[in-house]
Amino acid sequence: MKWVIRLFFRTLRRIIGPFMLLGEKLTTPKGIQRAPEEQQRVDADTKGMTLYQYKTCPFCIKVRRQTRRLSLNIETRDTQHDAYSQKELLKYGGQLQVPCLKIENRGSKTIWLYESDKIVHYLHQQFSPEHGEAVRH
Repeated sequence: MKWVIRLFFRTLRRIIGPFMLLGEKLTTPKGIQRAPEEQQRVDADTKGMTLYQYKTCPFCIKVRRQTRRLSLNIETRDTQHDAYSQKELLKYGGQLQVPCLKIENRGSKTIWLYESDKIVHYLHQQFSPEHGEAVRH
């Protein structure tokens, strides 16, 4: 019975996935414009961040939209198609759940932040112009 359910959802993702990606592309927000020096600071702060995600996961799309909205250069890893990233996420993050934002702080331990709402909130708090300059880690 499990294989029937898996087959159903795999088929559903293959049918709906391209439409979700098209919707993401058509509705991608414009990134905020920062002064070049400030964008360099933000880029330095996001250098230690990696987003583990699936391309067609709606929660991952939500996080990617936020990264574009805030003009953040965060590395992404597709754990659905990259076995190494999937193993890394499970081994160090503790769960095979996406989205997950890996935050490597300078001089302290790595944080694995799960749940799209928490990730979006974190990115907004750290990098939104309404909150002033990006908070340094």
